Amino acid sequence: MLRKYFYLFIIQFVVVASFAQQQNISVESIRTNLSWLASDSLKGRFPGTAEDAITASYIKNEFEKAGLSFFDNNAFQSFEVVTSVLPGNNNSLLIDGISGTYNSDYSVFGFSANASSESDVVFAGFGMIIDTDSLKWNDYENIDVSGKWVLVLKGDPEPENNDSKFIPFADTRAKAMYAKDKGAAGILFIGGKMNNPKDEIAPLLFERSVISSGIAAIDLKAAWAAKLLFPVTPALDSIESLMMKGIKPDVFKIGCKVNAVTELIQQKVTTHNIVGYIEGNDAILKNEYIIIGAHYDHLGFGGEGSGSRMPDTVAVHHGADDNASGVSGIIGLSAQIAKNKIGFKRSLIVVAFSAEEMGLLGSRYFVKNLPVPKVNIIAMLNFDMIGRLNEKKSISVGGTGTAVEWEPMLNDLTAESGLTMAFSPEGFGASDHASFYAEDIPVLFFSTGAHADYHTPMDVWEKINFEGLKMVLDLGDAMLVKLLNSSNRLTFQEAGPKERTTGRRGFKVTLGIMPDFTSTETDGLGVGGVTKGAPAERAGMLKGDKIVGLNGMPVGTIYDYMNRLKQLKPGQRVNVDIVRNGAKIVLIVDL
Repeated sequence: MLRKYFYLFIIQFVVVASFAQQQNISVESIRTNLSWLASDSLKGRFPGTAEDAITASYIKNEFEKAGLSFFDNNAFQSFEVVTSVLPGNNNSLLIDGISGTYNSDYSVFGFSANASSESDVVFAGFGMIIDTDSLKWNDYENIDVSGKWVLVLKGDPEPENNDSKFIPFADTRAKAMYAKDKGAAGILFIGGKMNNPKDEIAPLLFERSVISSGIAAIDLKAAWAAKLLFPVTPALDSIESLMMKGIKPDVFKIGCKVNAVTELIQQKVTTHNIVGYIEGNDAILKNEYIIIGAHYDHLGFGGEGSGSRMPDTVAVHHGADDNASGVSGIIGLSAQIAKNKIGFKRSLIVVAFSAEEMGLLGSRYFVKNLPVPKVNIIAMLNFDMIGRLNEKKSISVGGTGTAVEWEPMLNDLTAESGLTMAFSPEGFGASDHASFYAEDIPVLFFSTGAHADYHTPMDVWEKINFEGLKMVLDLGDAMLVKLLNSSNRLTFQEAGPKERTTGRRGFKVTLGIMPDFTSTETDGLGVGGVTKGAPAERAGMLKGDKIVGLNGMPVGTIYDYMNRLKQLKPGQRVNVDIVRNGAKIVLIVDL
């Protein structure tokens, strides 16, 4: 019996000692680093900018001051990313020899291929192919567009119906895909007064994706192009009107030729992961590594296509919680571990990732270019948005199912941490730990959750809960003490998919909720139930919540909700605004 109590005393002593060590983590040093990283002068830390380089140098210097060493004496792991597309000098368009002016008479879509073609034009209605149980529509029936330019109308036959079944099939990229499937050389878009009343041509937007549609895609100004394309046949608006009624006018063969060149230049920039390490002291175990990481990039000035939840507001997106909080956190953890490194067996690698907001590009590059053998990596701990601890002191810990040992280890630390932990077993998630999980590396993801300021200019350092942030770091430090000193490896296990599911064309997405069909209000959609294991539950949605927005667009009724949902794609990350007990909350959902 005495031996039993002795062992219990030793276990409690080790846990308490782990937390006692963290008293040296300075709230003021965290505040200094975080407020600098989220300052106006860094302009939102967008990859490839001068401010991005300044941020990388600052983090490198902080790593040095913390006592980290660098592999091959180089802290920077450099890689290229595409941050925008620009029109090339060779863009040209002639309709029957009459030249159009770029950005005035026509524009090129951001998903266009670089191509050139001179051929006849074939009209293909709205350019849609739909074959579902409830809707059949084929604008390509009985026409041959192989090797030709396809001319299609913008929009769909029901532009005033917000619940139209055509909506999922009416976007321009989908129409380009249909044209490519039919062998077209390129696709031309033109809008009638019902679907494009202001006769606007599409701006050249970078969709945070460099995937081309595979064919040239041109948007035409109707005021310039309509009279060239339809000189004899009924006017453009008459054709649109007939098509909206399901009547196909006999104008499939357009009596003119189009000669066009489309050229988009990808703007590639260099950005950097910052990588340092602290060597362990055991002759054998120092060759095994624990990795801690956080991304330092953010959205710059925001704007359309940036991922901002306020796309119409061009202003500095400070990213204080997302993710200056995590970066300042790993700097503090590094300094703490370095002070006590003589007592640790394993080695620690510390990484500040870039280009996370562009699709985990920095962490993906890192795992493909590891500075040490992958087999020697024991675990990865990711800190992303850890600065908004609430009054209940609730923290989300993801990836707890990726190692058999995770939950028992965390449970040992719960009481001393003072935190309420919500475990999520999935290894995949909307942050950099997902890149490591995909490589069969056990992961943990620490976060205090999303909030109303997420991806807006209001995510500022003055709103950070610094004492709460320190509590999260104390928990992380205690876990690191365990991992760096253990002689046993973790037992990896799969916990959910290792990548986003892209799905097949036409596959419908779902949040996995039961709407409250009894509500007659127009201030949001009540959640009547949440399906276990569905995207909504994984994101933290509860029965009784009210959905008021999807991806920054308002949801007032079930019809608004269905309309927004139809425009989403499998595998997409979306922001869902909800109201819970009178408070607004933002959930991040992977469909």
